[in-house]
Amino acid sequence: MTEADVLAAVRQFSQAKMGDDETGHGFDHIQRVVGLADRLVKQYPEADRVLTVTAAYLHDVIDEKLVADTAQASQEVRYFLAQQGFTTSQIETIFLIMDNMSYHKTLDGTAKPLPLEGKIVQDADRLDAIGAIGISRAIYFGGHFGEKIYDPAVQPRTAMTHAEYRNLNNETIINHFYEKLLTLKDLMNTTAAKDLAEHRQQVMLDFLAEYKAEWNAKA
Repeated sequence: MTEADVLAAVRQFSQAKMGDDETGHGFDHIQRVVGLADRLVKQYPEADRVLTVTAAYLHDVIDEKLVADTAQASQEVRYFLAQQGFTTSQIETIFLIMDNMSYHKTLDGTAKPLPLEGKIVQDADRLDAIGAIGISRAIYFGGHFGEKIYDPAVQPRTAMTHAEYRNLNNETIINHFYEKLLTLKDLMNTTAAKDLAEHRQQVMLDFLAEYKAEWNAKA
């Protein structure tokens, strides 16, 4: 199979798995992450493009917050990748990326070091969580799970554990910006992603300032 054939098959597999998502992690999100990863990887010729793009397409397919049975989902992905001709070593690299790129892994210190390909995919995923798209996704996700939009009496949480991070009963949509989204700019791995994050960070800061001004009837 050619590189194009392999990536076309990976794309189709990802779309079949994520096409019906209603939490802000659907295939539109996947496509943006792939686009950003492909854009970033061009600036790092030492990175393997096929592994990078494949991991970008599959990064949410086994995510614990989206999949009921992660073990079964992982088995399906491994079988699929082997069918496409990926070697055992390549499959292990893809899973190393998928298993260790999530934000919650930074909260409990269990994340293993990512290869360059993983750092690129992680940056692409984090870039899609901030800026104008990040704002809309945060609201969409919070609305899906019935989160309160804002309550000035509820302060943003700090030094969260994994369990606390997943407890949406203690979060508001606006607080999510302070608890996570505004921290992502400084967590970018690559220089290229850091440059892109600067503008997106300002978009969120401007939104929060306007939101609170309107909330308090001052704008």
